[in-house]
Amino acid sequence: MDRIRIRGGNRLTGTIPISGAKNAALPLMIVSLLTPGTLTLSNVPRLADVRQLQRILQNHGVDIMVAGKRPGQNGMQGDVKQLSAKVIADTTAPYELVSKMRASFWVLGPLLARCGEAKVSLPGGCAIGTRPVDMHLLAMEKLGAEIAIENGYVIANAKKGLKGAHIAFDKVSVGATHAALMASVLADGDTIIENAASEPEIGDVAECLVKMGARIEGIHTSTLKVRGVTSLTGAEHSVIPDRIETGTYAMCVAMAGGDVLLKDANSGHLSAVIDIMRGAGIGVESTNEGIRIHRNGHALEPVKIDTEPYPGFPTDCQAQLMALMTKADGTSMIRETIFENRFMHVQELARLGADIHLHGDTAEVRGVKKLTGAPVMATDLRASVSLVIAGLVAEGETTINRVYHLDRGFETLEEKLSACGADVTRISGS
Repeated sequence: MDRIRIRGGNRLTGTIPISGAKNAALPLMIVSLLTPGTLTLSNVPRLADVRQLQRILQNHGVDIMVAGKRPGQNGMQGDVKQLSAKVIADTTAPYELVSKMRASFWVLGPLLARCGEAKVSLPGGCAIGTRPVDMHLLAMEKLGAEIAIENGYVIANAKKGLKGAHIAFDKVSVGATHAALMASVLADGDTIIENAASEPEIGDVAECLVKMGARIEGIHTSTLKVRGVTSLTGAEHSVIPDRIETGTYAMCVAMAGGDVLLKDANSGHLSAVIDIMRGAGIGVESTNEGIRIHRNGHALEPVKIDTEPYPGFPTDCQAQLMALMTKADGTSMIRETIFENRFMHVQELARLGADIHLHGDTAEVRGVKKLTGAPVMATDLRASVSLVIAGLVAEGETTINRVYHLDRGFETLEEKLSACGADVTRISGS
């Protein structure tokens, strides 16, 4: 099993290219199930989750081709994938595939919309708290599907097709919004989705669907209006830059010190994180090329944040901010409101010398003068990268085990950091 070794103390200088957004690429690939035409996606990140979803889609009969590298392209640029689902070969998504990644459950809506039936295993994924699929199933039932759960599978039928409906979610859910949107574009009639999640990744999927012939109003808002169409065509679409990767590398630079351009990053997708970082004394500047992050000797000021649905501070950047605040000059308060079990990184940060105390859903982070390298273990995708951030300034050597969590969401992380001066090495193991 691979490990990552970090020797702390190096400043970061240079450019880090931001990859395509994992949380947009996955649903965009699933969208291919809605059309017999070819969907061409560019800027698709090379991630373990993308490879796993590719296996799931191929099980349904999707042909997937990866275009060759273009002139001047380097290994840090994403793939171009051509996905063609001329015929849906199988409407069952088996447990052995779906259990490895929650997002694969989202095939339910497109399979129902196009085929009138689906049998999808209940999902797996990171162990960061209860994330039920009740709202997904509510949306499908509102659209006219009959739903049963048998032997760990959701069995859904809509033999006469889905019908437009009024769907009002009790709380904001990214997954349920994707499910309702992807299913409703082929439903008969109009659908209104209220209290929809408004993350940029959902807007990216909606804009791709419009290119394919869908009729959607209210994109990037909390109310989506969909007028169903009888069929969709193929299209070409480029995945938006990853705002979570952007926030992660911004905090790497803030922690280690230095001056780095996050190339192609979109500051408009990360305003809550940028505001907090500026409040902590970090230089953040938007440029025509991306976002420039710099810190040269200024002490880190403590912060107080609550994680919130977009456009609030993202839960997917909570662990990274906590790692950064372990070196602040004072005490920070970080409240997690999205997932109830997303503080698993705390005990691993403590192994490096962090002073963190948990009070229910709130972490009290007392800044320390020094972190010290130690063996640590990644516990989930985002938590694992918090250990990288801490390791960049820890004295001595930090070894991060179980880095397959990192590989699920960060493309060529060690290469990107090493190119800016960090001493980060992947150690291959059995």
